Amino acid sequence: MALVAVQCPHCGKQEVVKRGKTDNGKQRYLCKNSQCSASTFILDYAYQGYLPAVKEKIIDMAMNGSGIRDTVRVLNISQSTVINEIKKRILPAVNSSSGVVTLESKRYCRYDSEG
Repeated sequence: MALVAVQCPHCGKQEVVKRGKTDNGKQRYLCKNSQCSASTFILDYAYQGYLPAVKEKIIDMAMNGSGIRDTVRVLNISQSTVINEIKKRILPAVNSSSGVVTLESKRYCRYDSEG
């Protein structure tokens, strides 16, 4: 029997326990780290839109001027995933009046044609 060390994809710690199975039969895990932002996770998602790396690509493509349909086609995910991720992460940052959009660890400047 092989033992596989499981790390939380959000915090990187190995304080992980099994937390049942999904409807598809995949193993669900629970991160026991109190500072971790995610409570449960799956190692191999059936839908790629759930992966944090894909969500980061959605934001990068949106900030670089790619449209929703272009992002859907390139990343092979649904339109609703792209729209929901943009609503959650870009729109609150753009509504600030400073002119600089700050998203977690990245910073983007917003240029206006007026000046």
